[in-house]
Amino acid sequence: MSIPATYSAIDLAGRFALTSPTSDIAVPLDLPGDVHSALLAADKIADPYYGENEKQVMWVNETAWSVERRFSASAADIAGYLTLTLSEVDCIATISLNGEVIAQTDNSFIRYDIDVTGMVREGDNTLRIDFAIAPDVARARADAHPFPIPFTKNYQTNGLAGIHMNFIRKAACHAGWDWGICIMPIGVYGTMALRKSRLARQESVQVDQAHASHSVELSIKTRVFAFAHGEVELEHTIAGQTVTDKLVVNPGENLFTHNLTIHDPKLWWPAGQGEQPLYELVTNLDGEKTTRQIGLRQLEWIVEKDEIDHSFKCRINGRDISMLGANWIPADAIPSRITPEVIRDLLESAKAANMNMLRIWGGGQYEPDYFYEMCDELGILIWHDFMFACMSYPSDRPFLANVRTEITQQVRRLSHHACIALWCGDNEVIGSLGWYPETKAAPERYVANYDRLNSMLGNIVEDEDPARRFWPSSPSMGYLDFSDGWHADTRGDTHYWDVWHSAKSFEAYRTVNPRFASEFGFQSFTSMNVIETFSEPRDRNPSSPVMENHQRNDGGNARILETMTRYFRFPRDFDQMVFLSQIQQGLAIKTAIEYWRSTKPRCMGTLFWQINDIWPVASWSSLDYGGQWKLLQYMAKRFFLPVNVVAVPVHDAVPTNSRGKPVENAPPSRIVLKAINDTGAPVGISLEVRAVKVAGGERQLFTGHSTISPDGAVEVAAIPAVDLAADEFLFFSWRDAEGKLLGENDYFPKPYKAYELVQPKIRAAWSDVDGQLVLSLTSDQPALFVTATVDTPGYFSDNAVTLLPGRTTDLTFTPRHGATPSASELVKSLKVRNLSETF
Repeated sequence: MSIPATYSAIDLAGRFALTSPTSDIAVPLDLPGDVHSALLAADKIADPYYGENEKQVMWVNETAWSVERRFSASAADIAGYLTLTLSEVDCIATISLNGEVIAQTDNSFIRYDIDVTGMVREGDNTLRIDFAIAPDVARARADAHPFPIPFTKNYQTNGLAGIHMNFIRKAACHAGWDWGICIMPIGVYGTMALRKSRLARQESVQVDQAHASHSVELSIKTRVFAFAHGEVELEHTIAGQTVTDKLVVNPGENLFTHNLTIHDPKLWWPAGQGEQPLYELVTNLDGEKTTRQIGLRQLEWIVEKDEIDHSFKCRINGRDISMLGANWIPADAIPSRITPEVIRDLLESAKAANMNMLRIWGGGQYEPDYFYEMCDELGILIWHDFMFACMSYPSDRPFLANVRTEITQQVRRLSHHACIALWCGDNEVIGSLGWYPETKAAPERYVANYDRLNSMLGNIVEDEDPARRFWPSSPSMGYLDFSDGWHADTRGDTHYWDVWHSAKSFEAYRTVNPRFASEFGFQSFTSMNVIETFSEPRDRNPSSPVMENHQRNDGGNARILETMTRYFRFPRDFDQMVFLSQIQQGLAIKTAIEYWRSTKPRCMGTLFWQINDIWPVASWSSLDYGGQWKLLQYMAKRFFLPVNVVAVPVHDAVPTNSRGKPVENAPPSRIVLKAINDTGAPVGISLEVRAVKVAGGERQLFTGHSTISPDGAVEVAAIPAVDLAADEFLFFSWRDAEGKLLGENDYFPKPYKAYELVQPKIRAAWSDVDGQLVLSLTSDQPALFVTATVDTPGYFSDNAVTLLPGRTTDLTFTPRHGATPSASELVKSLKVRNLSETF
């Protein structure tokens, strides 16, 4: 039986006219899109990413803007109940249809479904959106609040007093952050459609799963909005099964639940742990068809008392799996530039680096549907913050009502996705109670204020998506625990920032033992070819105004250079300084993650800050703005290997100085090699450990075979520190039972500046191997952090590698953005560099 196609929609996306009541500017604007993109296309503003142009475009967000377009509707188009659907309206706007105000919007995270039945004419119609000046509205709301609610001034640049982003619902980082530009975009980024329904429209479809040994029962919850009393026909089809039902609806929201069972299900696993089969669910309500991809998996967060305190780990299909990945921020500060192609490129790079989880950070945005669909496809789990970050928020009834609609909509929209692993209340809002003079002066008031909002978020999750855990904040020690989650490492999740913000040594990472490290990071400069896109040659100095404008963390450039002098000899020019900054960034995060993974099962998650950038900037990212791999991304691919061997320096006694104080960076007593197995089967490896002189020459220190249990971490060797000469470092490799090389690693007991590195002669040769371009590297002397780059967009299978004489290292090149480079193009642009060149 087929359902008559009585539903139709007019897509209202397209060309609008952009004007302002306070300006003579009149230019075309494509919606979905943003005002800045239209002004750029019309040559009305300069590129805000270039130089210090950010200062020259601030007037855009301080201006009221209007957009308008005409559209045509036939008699058939309007013969029914009509809904104007607008999503991601950014953010405070008046919507008019044919000169009549039909809605006021003030939350960019809400989908507005506006009943316009009887308001649309046959023939020509006019849709208009008038945008208010968001910073002015935010300031007025803050001034009117009965007590002060402090706001973060991470974005306080260019003489701005700051914007009260806690009083308006849009991405907080639109006002800038300590890695982000401040441009406060305006526009509409999501659906723009006029929907005709016979009697009712779809609101949401959610799918709960109950897993048995050889079957999964699906509970499909369909919310339907009916314009009047009557009967509708609803149909669900999945896995060759169809459920059809005639249902009586009443005006307003109606909820219907249908159950069906899938036998012998194909289970969905995170990347690296199995396949990601997806079942297509098609829902048809009176001809309105929607499609969702459903991954069948059982996911639990195990938070229970143990011998340390409380565990914090993710159990999937019965296995406790380590979460490996990074934090995610919006893909661009200019929303029109966020496209499916851009998102896929970034997500595929995450998977290529052995990541299985990303944390969507609370100062950004809920991503488009295609983002989560791609994560389902790629096996990337999502820790999802709700959009609150680093400051307190109001808790009055209008604000809470607005947020209730937002969170309810978003949970209903996204809960069917296999990738959604956890709902988290906010980013660092608990911690921010101790940051501001106002909150510190009256902690009881602000804790109560916080709890009113946070408790509501938890209750919504419990009501709307009870199968998933709600975690109150990141970091957090747990339910109704408002204590310090930055440094406590016995339970909950941890944000450990002492190495960057307090300028501690990389070795300080080994002094904390988190259960789940959800945020930590170290900065580098963005890559030289990216710097060239926003600067002139005269600007390429870390202290120049342009370079400082492209560094949003106070003292960030100085901290990069200060750290550089701890570990390396000072670089000889700016280009080498940029290269060296990326080496040290990778080393910092490598130190943390290798150690924390070695403590498994104590630590079951490491998500570094951050994978991507919102514009070209010095930051903590592992991918440049635009998706190019920095050296951290290559190192992440290695330190996230599912079967890994890492070096952990051990002090048999805590070394102290003459005053009894611990000696920082004191040499260890032993170097323990620990093998990590994140797979669900035992793994046998053969390990070879060598001592290598930096000027050439090596000797074997250890060979042995070990079996690592599923999801385990065990000691496989221990090298006394005295076994290494002053000019030697450890190099070790491990192979599987068939002799296949699984990985290589090294360990330097002293800072690199302490070694007299030689200048190696590195040879590079390209070849075609089964249709893939392969770069083969050899060296006559030990060469450290050997890095190959080409002009063609793409990434190598490895980089920043250690080369030893007598061995060939092959790097396979994977093009990006559809590039099809020839061997001659790659040969011409190839550049190979190494650490010794920087001095």
